[in-house]
Amino acid sequence: MGVRARDGASVLPDNSEPAPAPRTEAGPFTWPNLITLARLCAVPATIWLVLNDRGGAAFAVFVLAGVSDGIDGWLARTRNMRSALGAVMDPLADKALLVSIYVTLAIMDVLPDWIAILVVFRDVLIVGGVLALTWAGARPPIEPIRLSKANTVAQTTLAALALLGSWQGWPGPMVITVMVWVVAVTTCASGAAYVLGQRRR
Repeated sequence: MGVRARDGASVLPDNSEPAPAPRTEAGPFTWPNLITLARLCAVPATIWLVLNDRGGAAFAVFVLAGVSDGIDGWLARTRNMRSALGAVMDPLADKALLVSIYVTLAIMDVLPDWIAILVVFRDVLIVGGVLALTWAGARPPIEPIRLSKANTVAQTTLAALALLGSWQGWPGPMVITVMVWVVAVTTCASGAAYVLGQRRR
């Protein structure tokens, strides 16, 4: 039986549970956002190190920046620190880091120029599409799909291997070539998936 008030009206029905508290929005100054900001600051540092032939330091900074991407996401999910600012900053930091390093490595002849162009074009296509739809009053949700996450992992892996190869001479050209084509396939597939997904909406 439910609990009844003195006038006989039921206050809480049988087998009921209190409604969950609404999730609160975290403020801008959270650990995930600070880590994301540090990743943004790592972009010019990594580029400067690459251009000045400091391969070991460039590789270390890039890997730390890549690891931080997983850490800030984990903190935001597990510590209830999600915020609107973080939802914008996180993909922005990822794209800034990857686009910058791909363009730099292509200029240094470490990676083929066409893969850098492909990576940049995909991001310009997606960001430009989001801005155009927002301007038209139909702003799409910013939710990364699984294929996009796989593409980010592939792009990060290739960039890290390219930095390591230019510094230590390992891995060899065969591994880099295979990873270049993996990145090419995932980049095209994820870009097409975004376009088709927005078309269906």
